[in-house]
Amino acid sequence: MQRLAKTKLFKVFFLAILLLLLVFLNPYGFFNPFRSIVGAVFLPFQKVFYSVSVGIENGSDFLGSIGQLKSENEKLFQENQELLAKNAMLNDMQNENTNLRDQLKLLPRNNYELVAATVVSQDPHSMGNWLEIDRGSDDGIVNGMPVIVSKSILIGRIQDVSAKRSKIMLLTNSKSTINVMTSQNSTKGVAKGEYGLAIIFDMILQTDTVAVGDDVVTSGIGGEMPRGLYIGSVQEVHISSDGLFQQAVVAAPLSVSKLQTVFVIKAVK
Repeated sequence: MQRLAKTKLFKVFFLAILLLLLVFLNPYGFFNPFRSIVGAVFLPFQKVFYSVSVGIENGSDFLGSIGQLKSENEKLFQENQELLAKNAMLNDMQNENTNLRDQLKLLPRNNYELVAATVVSQDPHSMGNWLEIDRGSDDGIVNGMPVIVSKSILIGRIQDVSAKRSKIMLLTNSKSTINVMTSQNSTKGVAKGEYGLAIIFDMILQTDTVAVGDDVVTSGIGGEMPRGLYIGSVQEVHISSDGLFQQAVVAAPLSVSKLQTVFVIKAVK
C-alpha cells in the first residue's frame, strides 16, 4: 500500500514538474493564456520580493557608506589633531619670538656681550632655587656669569655647567650672595637668598639710610658682576636679629617661574 502511495505521489510530482516546464518553456505559445494567469497571480508576490531585494541591496550600500564615512571621519579627526598640534607649535614659536624681540629692545646690548638661552626646567619643588637653560660650555658659558632679563633685571648667576646645559642659581637661593647697594644714596650691603622664597638686603650699617621703595642694584664691588643690574625694591626695613645691622626685604620685579627666555652676560664691553 505504501509503495503504491509513493508511486502515485511520484507520478503527481513528475506531472507537476512537467507541466511547469511546459508552461515556462511555452512551445509554440500554446500556454500563453495560462502564463498570463500565473503571472497575474504571482505579480504581487514578485513585487514584494523585488522590493525586499532592492531594500537589502540598498541596506548593504547604506551600511557600506556608514563604514566609509566612519573611516573618513577618523582620517579627518587625525588630520585635524595634527593641524592643531602644528598650530600650537607655531603659536608657541611666534610668542617666543615676540617675547625675545620685546626683551632685546630693553636689553643693554651696547654694554654687554649677551647669549640668549631658553629655560628648559626649574626647581621641581617650586622653591625658587634654580632654573636650567639650554646653553653650556659649548657656548662659552662658565660658572659665575650673571643672568638677566629685559631692563637689566638680574635673576641669578650660572652654576653647574655642562656642554649643552647650565643651571642658574637664583637670587632667592639660600647659597646666593651678591654685593648690592641702593641706587638712591649708594647704601651698600649684601643680597642673600632666603629659603628660595625671598631676597634679603643684609649687612646694612645702622648709620646708613635705607627706606621702603629704594631700588636695589648690584654694586660691582669685588668684580663678581657688572654694576647697576637691577635686583628689586625695598619692601620692609628692620634691625637684624643680632642688633648690629639693618636688614631689608627686597621685592623682586618679576616671577622667575614664568620665564622662558633669559640672557647670560658673557663679557662687559
